[in-house]
Amino acid sequence: MGDDGPIGRMIQRGAEARWRRAARRADTAEPEALRRAKAPARRLRDTLDRFLGAAERRIAFAEAGTPRVDAPGTDWVWRPEAWGGPLPVPGRVAPEPGTRIAEGLALFHDSHLSEIVTRQTCTGSAGPGAAPCALTIEVFGFDGGYLSLALDLPGAAAQGLQRRHILRAEIDLGLERPLEVFARLNIRHGPNTEKIVREVPVQEGAAVVEFDLAYSRLNEKRVERLWLDLIFERPEMNRIALGDLVLSRRPRAEL
Repeated sequence: MGDDGPIGRMIQRGAEARWRRAARRADTAEPEALRRAKAPARRLRDTLDRFLGAAERRIAFAEAGTPRVDAPGTDWVWRPEAWGGPLPVPGRVAPEPGTRIAEGLALFHDSHLSEIVTRQTCTGSAGPGAAPCALTIEVFGFDGGYLSLALDLPGAAAQGLQRRHILRAEIDLGLERPLEVFARLNIRHGPNTEKIVREVPVQEGAAVVEFDLAYSRLNEKRVERLWLDLIFERPEMNRIALGDLVLSRRPRAEL
């Protein structure tokens, strides 16, 4: 990592020793001194939590392996953070619209009640290509019409994107009660945004949704960013289990 040489190890040992001494003296220290020390302690704890979360996600992803896609010619494949490893904050209660669940993943809804709970569960490596984590959304009282997850795709998804490409989403989806689910791909190109909507088939196992860009008005020279919306209509009194989500891209076969 760049800081694991002799000097880096010496600095690390010194920092650890200072905080060990501070912990031993905390019971007898003056309250004012403790108040001054709390702010840097919290900053250090936040930094360490972020590091540990990133390290655990990276290790879990490496153990699970690259997600597999049964589509010949795939030139890009990606599993979002929420399914790739443990999140720093695994659960949210009564999230407001726009609450960030993970990096690049936010939850939106139009309910005033907001009786919603999100929870990530991780079991570690589940075999080659399998997701080590899952995301569950439980909805109780709900007086709105929709709930959605908005997922920002990484820059690699936009690089070299052409109308000959097909974007594919594999969604492992489980529902407590039937409801309509839609996937909307959004592509920002210059001042315009192309939107392609597909209904997600609710079935056992992974559902596959494909977006064929041949029928879009995409300006290939001005592609800026992509994001995916998963939209759940009237989700009240339901449990939405997302066991995995894998996105990929491939060029259409030439005829």
